[in-house]
Amino acid sequence: MNRYVWLRPVAFIAALGVLWQIAIDRQPGGLLPGPLQVAAGIAELAERGLLLRYIVASLFRVTWGFLGAAVLAIPLGLMIGWYRRADMAINPLLQVFRPISPLAWIPISILWFGVGDVAAIFLIFLASFLPLMVTAINAVGGVAAVHLNAGRNFGLSGTELVFRVLYPAVIPQLIVGLRITLGIAWLVVVAAEMIAVNSGLGFLIVDARNAGNRYDLVVAGMVLIGLIGLLLDTGMRSLEKIRSLRWGYSDE
Repeated sequence: MNRYVWLRPVAFIAALGVLWQIAIDRQPGGLLPGPLQVAAGIAELAERGLLLRYIVASLFRVTWGFLGAAVLAIPLGLMIGWYRRADMAINPLLQVFRPISPLAWIPISILWFGVGDVAAIFLIFLASFLPLMVTAINAVGGVAAVHLNAGRNFGLSGTELVFRVLYPAVIPQLIVGLRITLGIAWLVVVAAEMIAVNSGLGFLIVDARNAGNRYDLVVAGMVLIGLIGLLLDTGMRSLEKIRSLRWGYSDE
């Protein structure tokens, strides 16, 4: 029975597509495209060689911005969380910068890096850095003191305590934080591409709107953004199911 669980969401999406097409057929003005027009728009992008180009461009920016933030923010957050005094000193500054939308940095990013990939990557980096750092700090703070004390009682050194106690304890929360932050990065790249670059799925939406009101391509871009976001989230969710990463050991 579990083999056919995937049929339920597929059937639901298909039903929504049929209702969408019926609603469009009954719409007097025909302002919005139907699913068939959107599918034709995606096929047109593929024929023109733009579909793969735009998808790769968006994924390229997200990859570098997100990974750059993860490499810097997670170790820094773990270190700050480990040293309570550092947490007390830096936490007020984090709370000041957290409410600032990454999109507010668009004028500064363009001023510093111009219009191009670097500006978009910088915005994604900013959108990912603080959430990942806060997640790492909270993950360390959530480790029960009894576990750390038990490790010290068994004579573990500082390095052994980090890798044998702290690491297995914080990994589950870090993976959840990575999953949530990746979704934020994907949202930001679309917004950044509407302003700071001339390629990508965000650029596709704006360009299609300006080039003769091609709303079939506008909605096609929206559909592609949603599908790729679903795939990215599915990939991150798969990490949560890996027991060796979740608990820091394998069955062997």
